[in-house]
Amino acid sequence: MIDAADKSGCSPVVVVTGSDGEKVARESTQTRAIRVQNKNWQRGIGSSIRAGVQRLIDNDPDVEAVVVLVCDQPFVHANTIRSLITLSETTQKSIIASSYAGTLGVPALFDHSLFQELLSLGDVAGAKSVILRSPERVAQFAFPKGVIDIDTWNDWKKVKDVVILKEPKDPAQAD
Repeated sequence: MIDAADKSGCSPVVVVTGSDGEKVARESTQTRAIRVQNKNWQRGIGSSIRAGVQRLIDNDPDVEAVVVLVCDQPFVHANTIRSLITLSETTQKSIIASSYAGTLGVPALFDHSLFQELLSLGDVAGAKSVILRSPERVAQFAFPKGVIDIDTWNDWKKVKDVVILKEPKDPAQAD
């Protein structure tokens, strides 16, 4: 996910770690990613989003937007992220959310005007709560493969033979 964000032109890239923070830090030492350890990760995803957005603001107070990504969606590539950014530029909506399985979610782009809302998330509230709060400010990005995530070892076994983890060479094959 760090490589995808970097290749898409996102800068800076902030990585929030939780229970496996040391392992992730070792794996990401060869990247330009800024790492932040969420010591309260067990409280919920909201605590991680708050930690990441705060670190982003601390690093670059003038940043225009944040793309919220999770590490368990194997079909997210740089093309996916670039598409979110392009849709943001063309629609001027403050949120660009991925649409899959009848819902909206991440990956999603949030304009800087929403940073305070993201910083106010409760511990267990995710980005979806901000996305769904005011549908008129959301543009949808069709990303049917966003439904595929890997939360367990069994999930990995189910998709490992069909998932292509490298960036598609042909942009038409992306996503």
